[in-house]
Amino acid sequence: MATIATTPKARIEEKAAYRVARRRSWFPTVQRVIFWIIVAFIIVYTLFPFYWAIVSSLRETKELTDTSVKYWPTHIDWSHFHFVLTNGDFLVSLRNSAIVAVSTTLLSLVLGALAAYAFGRMRFRGKTVSLYLILSMTMFPQIAILGSLFTFITSAHLYNRLGGLVVAYLTFTLPFTVWVLANFFKAMPGELEEAALVDGASPLQAFVRILLPLAAPGLVTTGLLAFIAAWNEFLYALTFVNDTQHYTSIVAIASFSGNTQYEVPWGNIMAASVIVTIPLVIGVLIFQRKIIGGLTAGAVKG
Repeated sequence: MATIATTPKARIEEKAAYRVARRRSWFPTVQRVIFWIIVAFIIVYTLFPFYWAIVSSLRETKELTDTSVKYWPTHIDWSHFHFVLTNGDFLVSLRNSAIVAVSTTLLSLVLGALAAYAFGRMRFRGKTVSLYLILSMTMFPQIAILGSLFTFITSAHLYNRLGGLVVAYLTFTLPFTVWVLANFFKAMPGELEEAALVDGASPLQAFVRILLPLAAPGLVTTGLLAFIAAWNEFLYALTFVNDTQHYTSIVAIASFSGNTQYEVPWGNIMAASVIVTIPLVIGVLIFQRKIIGGLTAGAVKG
């Protein structure tokens, strides 16, 4: 049998090719390991504060002042949740938060959808300038307009009223809703609206029956984000309300610290924080598919 002799140069090239192939075989595995390490870090980083709030709400009061780190309570204590759920002022504040957040969300969607339809589908002078002016309103910090907004609310006799909070919250939820939904309506094919108009529909009917259902992912996304922003807002709720019967849940939680003279009731605060967070978590889990579609569909031009 004849054998083929290999030169030293060929052997070197074979070894180099073998090392490259081996290195390439390991590279996808290393990529996957790094990816899952990053994912695990993000999950722990985002969920650990909520986990710690749950653990703290289930600990006894004396255990909360212990300097040793314990990731699970020695004895589960439900007294903090009992205090919060039997606290009449906190239950009223939850009702107030629900009224204000739902009202703000509905007004933002109704007014924002109408304005976004005009910006996304109609042509008029100054449209681009107006749209960027609306976007610039979301860039100002809340405290920058606190003084002028306070003057407006007091002059409109809305101070210490839930309606005043709704008006205040629209200053940051409505511009965001208009900007996001305008991109949705702009990305929709014009043939849909033209076909409806040819069939005898008015522009308003084409908007309500054709375009609005197609913008459902954007409506859900902006609505949920507006609800979360209104539900968690603290500065305006603290400034424009001074009566415990009109407190929102976030302000009511902050007022817990004033109930005791010598210590902060962290157990009660953590229990109330968990209760306030649960509706937001449930909402995100229910509408998670719509949220993902809403965050991506508006960026794609149809």
